[in-house]
Amino acid sequence: MFRYVLQRSLTYLVMVFITTTMGYFAAVITLQPALLEQEKIPRPTPEQVQRNFASLGLDPSKSAWDRYIEWLTNVVTKFDWGRSPNGAYVNEEFGQRVWVSFRLMIAATILTIVIGVALGVFTAARQYKLSDRVITSYSYLVYIIPAPVAYFVVQQGATAINSIVVENGGEKIFYVTGISSPGVTGFWDTTVDLAAHYVVPTFCMTVLGWSAYQIAQRQYLLDNVNADFVRTARAKGLTRNQAITRHALRVSFIPVAQSIAYQVPAIFAGAFFAETIFAWPGIGKWSIDAISQQDVNAATATLAYGSVLFAIGAIIADIATSIVDPRVRIS
Repeated sequence: MFRYVLQRSLTYLVMVFITTTMGYFAAVITLQPALLEQEKIPRPTPEQVQRNFASLGLDPSKSAWDRYIEWLTNVVTKFDWGRSPNGAYVNEEFGQRVWVSFRLMIAATILTIVIGVALGVFTAARQYKLSDRVITSYSYLVYIIPAPVAYFVVQQGATAINSIVVENGGEKIFYVTGISSPGVTGFWDTTVDLAAHYVVPTFCMTVLGWSAYQIAQRQYLLDNVNADFVRTARAKGLTRNQAITRHALRVSFIPVAQSIAYQVPAIFAGAFFAETIFAWPGIGKWSIDAISQQDVNAATATLAYGSVLFAIGAIIADIATSIVDPRVRIS
């Protein structure tokens, strides 16, 4: 299995390089930060713009290929992703924001997968019962609701609960904006404050994200419940639930495990909306700002980050597939 995962990892590494390279050329060609300089008051001269951007490694007079070679050399030799038009270092800006997004994403990703698969198994084992109908109907409903709308509704619900509690003499329960409260000191107080700000966005991303896993796992499992190997297991004395969990689940989980590669980037894209609505200064919001500010290096860095996330998700899917599918291990 190690050799299989290593081969796949090398393939994804090449894909990340190609995607990042194409993204850099697209950014250099389409993004023109010099145009934003013309909106400043007083307006700088073309010579001033030229000198300023040249000092930042963004010289517009150079060809796209020369800028790419210079940029790639710095990335490979120094892991220096360049500077933004405002003079900020992309490494520092990215490092501050990626940790914010990571904290927001990691728990939601794990909970989404675990809860979605578990509910898929639960509903498949209770096909057409009330619990199955309620959970599956909820998943289909959530599946078609736009994420920004759902996040906003949950945010307003948490705000309404806070208002009711405060009006009755209590203290605010949920924090719906920001990642921390100003003036909080001490390890324990800081930890509690961070957790309080973490609850609502994580809840949103989780309850709105498990639907795809639940629907897929339920459908794949139902397709295998009446298969010959499951009937054979039941004929040997296993109960229906035992046959499902020991045999049908393992086979039906294979396509779900493969879909993880495509769900991880989707959760990353969902963080765009969560970070914007809940005012988290994460990588998603920063990438949107990078495009609006014509920031070539920051836009390329966020593209590379998204590509790496996809590769990690794909590797996780490959590992999961190799564990549950003996044909992969044999090959």
